[in-house]
Amino acid sequence: MPRRYALLSVSDKTGLVDFARGLVEQGFTLLSTGGTARALAESGLGYVKVADHTGAPEIMDGRVKTLHPRIHGGILARRGIDEAVAEAQGIAFIDVVAVNLYPFEATVLSGADEATVVENIDIGGPAMVRAAAKNHARVHVVVDPLDYPSVLDAVATDDLPLRRRLAAKAYRHTSTYDAIIARWFGSEEPFPAELAIPLRKVQGLRYGENPHQHAAFYASPLEAGRSLASARQLQGKELSFNNLGDLDAALRVAFDLPGPGCAIIKHANPCGAAVHEDGLVAAYRLALSADPVSAYGGILALNRRVTGEDAASILASKVFYEVIAAPGLDDEARRLLATRANLRVLELPGDWGRSTPPGHDARRVQGGYLLQDWDSEPAGEWRSVLREPTAEELAALRFAWAVCANVKSNAIVLARGEEGGLVVNGVGAGQMSRVDSVRLAVEKATRPVPGSVLASDAFFPFPDGVATAASAGVTAIVQPGGSIRDAEVIDAARAAGMAMLLTGARHFRH
Repeated sequence: MPRRYALLSVSDKTGLVDFARGLVEQGFTLLSTGGTARALAESGLGYVKVADHTGAPEIMDGRVKTLHPRIHGGILARRGIDEAVAEAQGIAFIDVVAVNLYPFEATVLSGADEATVVENIDIGGPAMVRAAAKNHARVHVVVDPLDYPSVLDAVATDDLPLRRRLAAKAYRHTSTYDAIIARWFGSEEPFPAELAIPLRKVQGLRYGENPHQHAAFYASPLEAGRSLASARQLQGKELSFNNLGDLDAALRVAFDLPGPGCAIIKHANPCGAAVHEDGLVAAYRLALSADPVSAYGGILALNRRVTGEDAASILASKVFYEVIAAPGLDDEARRLLATRANLRVLELPGDWGRSTPPGHDARRVQGGYLLQDWDSEPAGEWRSVLREPTAEELAALRFAWAVCANVKSNAIVLARGEEGGLVVNGVGAGQMSRVDSVRLAVEKATRPVPGSVLASDAFFPFPDGVATAASAGVTAIVQPGGSIRDAEVIDAARAAGMAMLLTGARHFRH
């Protein structure tokens, strides 16, 4: 009976020795090299060096070890077809290939220099994995130590479905590896003709937006900074699909606010947001008062480290939140929040507010993806087209604009100053007509509308929205401008004695 060979070359040594021992017990001869060979030797397991098997030495500081016909021929040989050529070339069939790749990603994240990173681009490993996956009808390919037990159980059987699953996993492994390398190299083109986006599963989710939809959360490797995958959950149930979507929206608002503050999100839109010069306690009270009914079951994001005093104020409000997230919590805050067992608490990296979202903003559509730059404010000064706003109005307008940019379009946000802080005073989100968004924001106001300011994420196509705001007592408006009826819109504001600032940039968010 011909010898059965298994080729082992892994950077992750988890479970290696037990797997190798199990193969030997089933009559396999082990082929190995490098660190894997040393691990086998240290465990007392016999093996054949790849160089001895091929008759060719490792060369170029180990860059060329397995790129040889006796390796790839052994992996790719078709049993019952290629025996004659294999015998003529001295090629032995290889039935098991266990390979995982040079730690390229870990090398990049370690801050290594470029030359070291490049040396950790694996060439032989992906080639062997892809060859074994192609020949999965005859070869078991293993890239994940978690699969070692099932392979040991199956090497004596004709378990083609398992080999096919392993092949699919192998191709996902190498394609993700290559995509990470491509991402590291970057591109002079912001939107190249071909784009590979590496994704790695962070966690399975109980369901998607609705219970009948399956779902999971994936993150892109090498994308540090403002990444939800880098948030650390301190307590509570696993995050759901909707939790993660709303959390993303909450963090967008909270960390765009001009000062210590927080945002309360419900169904991807802010129902409350505020900043206050005295800190989070005062800001939280203002934010909650903006819409205490809608806040129930929402997401609370705070843009400063949470203290025990802050946590006590949140708990004293007796509002149920699905998630609370902040860039750090002190010991007393953690202790107090832990008294709410079902409350999910997330700690963000401390530099969250100083970093920017990585990569592109992406949206899945049927059959493809839409990619765009992240929405950040283009450089440029706001332009006053009527009277100059007061200092108080200008502060409120800048606050309202920051919130409005993160509201579903058509978006209208009312805001006002109050006792050293700034607070949302009504939101009109996602309406098909901009004037209806204005009406909705006015209806949702929990404070007097007279004296409030208004932000609109896009221009007013007609003067009716401005007229509706004026009749409710709004004193100042910030909007992009650019409508063919700008003159009529500005005249409506002039007639009401309003201030109006044009930003020149809109913030649609669909």
